[in-house]
Order: sequence, then structure tokens, then C-alpha cells
Amino acid sequence: MNGSARVASCGRRAVRGRHAASCRAPGASRASRSRMARHQAIADDLDKASLGAPGFERPTVLVAEKLGAAGIELLEQYGNVECAYGMSEAELLEKVAESDAIIVRSGTQVTKEVFAASKGRLRVVGRAGVGIDNVDLHAATQNGCVVVNAPTANTVAAAEHGIALMCSFARNVAQADASMRQGKWERSALVGVSLVDKTIAIMGFGKVGSEVARRAQGLGMKVIAHDPYASADKAKALGVELVDFDEAVARGDFFSLHMPLTPTTDKMFNAEVFRAMKPNAVVINVARGGVINDNDLAAALDAGEIAGAALDVYTVEPPPADNPLVGRPNVILTPHLGASTVEAQEGVAVEVAEAVVTALRGEPAPSAINAPMVSSELMKELMPYADLIHKLGIVATQLGKNPKKVNVTYKTQAPDDLDTRLLRANLVKGLVEHTTNATVNLVNADLVAEERQIEILETKSTATGKTDLVSGVEVSMTAESDFPSALNKKGKIFVGGKVKDGEPYLTKLGDFELDVNLSGGCLMLCRQSDQPGVIAKVGTQLAAGGINVSFMTVGRTGPREDAMMVIGVDEKPTQETAAAVSAIDAIKESVLVDLPMTFF
Repeated sequence: MNGSARVASCGRRAVRGRHAASCRAPGASRASRSRMARHQAIADDLDKASLGAPGFERPTVLVAEKLGAAGIELLEQYGNVECAYGMSEAELLEKVAESDAIIVRSGTQVTKEVFAASKGRLRVVGRAGVGIDNVDLHAATQNGCVVVNAPTANTVAAAEHGIALMCSFARNVAQADASMRQGKWERSALVGVSLVDKTIAIMGFGKVGSEVARRAQGLGMKVIAHDPYASADKAKALGVELVDFDEAVARGDFFSLHMPLTPTTDKMFNAEVFRAMKPNAVVINVARGGVINDNDLAAALDAGEIAGAALDVYTVEPPPADNPLVGRPNVILTPHLGASTVEAQEGVAVEVAEAVVTALRGEPAPSAINAPMVSSELMKELMPYADLIHKLGIVATQLGKNPKKVNVTYKTQAPDDLDTRLLRANLVKGLVEHTTNATVNLVNADLVAEERQIEILETKSTATGKTDLVSGVEVSMTAESDFPSALNKKGKIFVGGKVKDGEPYLTKLGDFELDVNLSGGCLMLCRQSDQPGVIAKVGTQLAAGGINVSFMTVGRTGPREDAMMVIGVDEKPTQETAAAVSAIDAIKESVLVDLPMTFF
């Protein structure tokens, strides 16, 4: 690899050396030992569960920005890790095509071009931090890629930094230090303000905002908060008053910003808002730079509309030299240090590594941003039924085309408790995967169905007697049929099935009752007149074409009436062989259905 990227070997010896050094930082040893013990336990589980599994292929994880040693070690337990820091865009596009997962911080942009360059291989994006502004979430979802972050490890560090900035501004710490470095002694010019009895308005009352509230209360401050999504019970329990946006702006002496950057919050703090603040107001931002309009803030400071600001994050990082907030005596600036503590860096590394490994293993990651949460226990229980409905979708769409409206019915003992998200995702996968090269999974299934204009209606019916979790699944769909025998009396393609001994079975096709194993391979479906000798004739034609039969089953509407013969074959018949079978007098129509093998 050429260019400016700095590629690290991620070798275990070097990694351990860096980690040992970090653990010797003052005040970090106890927390480090605790996290390392938990990390080692997880690594041991990975060794047992993954590395020893037959046929396990180690995934490749690309670490695009510096990550703590504990996280690297955890990743190395499960996959092949490549650290490439400072990559150009071209280098990133080249590397991502060979990667199953990528871990970034805030500096690397994971755009739709990155997902396109991965050609479907990239399965997980890990953001070592809270925000995901630099990840194109829509493109990730379209490509079936799980996006995970590390939402909790740096919570305390960010809150502490916000409090540090507030205290520093209140007592002119930064200005006093700069003055002393110049040999000055300016006590009278650097008189500060007390925080006790001042009102802090916390804008965004999530994890970090809540931690700021606790610490501000310890300083004797009055705490109000604005967050349209915050729980009133949570605020009350913390002794915090929830108020609307305008009231928070009017009452606050200090403003601590903790909202994500969204179209709603983009430049939320602008000229109009600054004019509504008290003249002594101070804005502290350790969230996202884009929530403040820098030019409007500079103008408000020039006009004396507010007293100052303390900023750790910026719209462009690092801020350019012509940023209007750089170099002002009433603005404190730090270089995005909110998560920059030894403990937080190590915690973030482990948290994001755990999430990436969990997602790569096909299990639900607690911090997944764009995937519905399904517990690992429920996923394990539902997997046979997910395979069944996937296969039913494949069968249905090989018997018809352009499905528009699909009805699925689950027969279950507990209709109110059955979580169907995994099942619905696998149905969508079965319906569309033969027409696309894109990955279809739990992450993007509903989006894929919406883009294909496929309407899916789900019904849960109560199964009688003692049954499995899902005793049966039925799928009917409105589509253009290539095999009329698959239509029920309502003119819809109809397939039904159940799981027997852990394997998927087709039990209903149109109006025919069947018992066909759908574990994988090629099936030949023939509707025939129920009369002697037909099976022998079909077998003869297949033998002439060199096709070996693995099984055969017949369902019929009644003696000497129509029958449905399903033949499992080891090799897919040629067009000539299939035509020879169709030419048999008693055969009314036939079709071939290809099924993927079952692996779980």
C-alpha cells in the first residue's frame, strides 16, 4: 500500500506493550484491571465458540483510526486485524473491498462510495464513540451493513470535560494561565463568577446530559433541561426540571449542549437564539460542532449579547485558521478532548470491539444503530423457522414473479409474544434475493421490501394443542404465476410449511398437501393425472439424462384426480431433460425450483 496511510501490524507483542503502558497511567490501574478481566473472559468465549468451530473463516477487520490496545487484542481473538491510519480516500476504497468490518472514530468518512467499493463484503461498521455523523446510515442499511457504536464508555469522560470547561470559563483559568506564561500578574482583571445558585440549562438530556446534571448539582447549581424525548420520570428522579426550548434559552446562565447532529438540530443555536439569552450566558459544547452557527455565535459575542463560549467540537475539525471563534479571549477552545481519558479510550475500544465481533458472529449487538434488536436466545430459537420462511419465499417467487402483496400467517402458541422481525426479514430475503446481488438481512429487509413496493401483511393465529414455538407458516401472494398449480382457490400463489426435527418442510402447495424437505438442492415439481406408470416414466427420462433422484413424494386431491409429484434431484436437469419430462402424456405442467443449502 502506498500513499500517506500509516499501517500498523497490530501484532500482539506490540499491542500488549502499548496496553501495558496505558495501564500504568495514574489512577487507571484498577479500572484497567477490571476491564481486562472482562475482556479476557470474552476472548476465552470467542476462542471456544468461534476459533474451534469446523469451517470457521476468520473475518478481516480494518481499523482505520487509532484504537485502544485492549480493543485490538479482543478483535485479534476473532479475526484478522489490519490497522491502517491516515488513509486517503482512494486507499480506503481499496482496503474496504477486502474487509468484513471497519472501525473508525470521527475522522474517517464512511460514505456510500465506501459501501459501493466493498461490493457487499462489508458487514459491520464500528464507530469508536457515540455519534455516527461520519457514517452514511442510509447507505449502510441499503447494503445490509450493521452500524454499531460505543455509546456508554466515554459518557463520564465527556460529562467531566463539559464541567471542566464550565469551571475554567467561570474562573478564567485559561486566560489566567496564558497571562502567567507571559510573566503577568492580572488578579483584578481576571475576576470570575461563582457557579453556586447559577442555572445550567442542559440541552439534550441523554446519558452525558444526565451525568452533567449530577455533577452540576454537586456544585450547587440549579439544573433545568430541554429534551423532547426525555422521560419526565427520569428527570424528576434526578431532581431536574424539564422545560421547553424557549424557557431553557430564557432562564439559563450556562448552556451545556448534548444533542446529536440531525437535520432538526443543525445550527439550532443561531442568531435568534443567542439574542434570546441572558447577556451573561455562556455556551459549552462537547456534543457536535454543527449544532452551533459559528458566524452567528461570533456576532453575538461581538455585540455583547452573550458572555462567552467554551467549545470542544467544531463543524470542521480541526477548525480552519479563519474560523471566527479562534483567538477570542472570551472563548475557550479544546481539540475534541471529551473522550480523551485513559479510562474512556480503553473502554471505548473494548465496547466497540465487542459490538463488532458480536455483529460479525450474526448475533444482535446491543449498540446496533440500524438493526432491530433480537435477543441471542430468541434468535437461536427462531433460526429453524427463519430458514423455513426463507425457503418458502424462494419457492413462491420461483413459481410466480413480481410479487406485490404478500400475506404471511404464523401459527403459534403465543401470538402476543412472538417477535416476527427475524422471520419477516428472512421472508423478504427469499422473495427478492434471486433478483439482486445485494445482501438482504435483518438490517435492511424492510427497506428492500419498501423499495420493491412489496406489501407484507402479517397475521398470528393461535395453534391448538401442545406445539412448537411456531407450528406452521403459510405464505400467499398476489403475483404473475408461471405454475398455475401453485394457485389456491383464491387465485393466489400459496405455500405452507413447518419445521420437523429442525429441518424445513413444504407441506402445502396451492391446494395440494405435501411433505417435502426444503433443506437444499434442486426440486422438480410436476402436476400430473393420477394414473399408473407416470412415476416410472419420469424416472426413466431423468435416468436417461444422468440425473440421480434423492427422494420423491406425491400429494393428490383424490384417487385418479390431479396429483403433485415432487422429485429431489442431485443435479439440475438440462433443458432437454426437463422438456422430455414435460412431454410425458400424463404430465400437465412441470417446473424446477432451486434451493440454497441450510447452514446454521
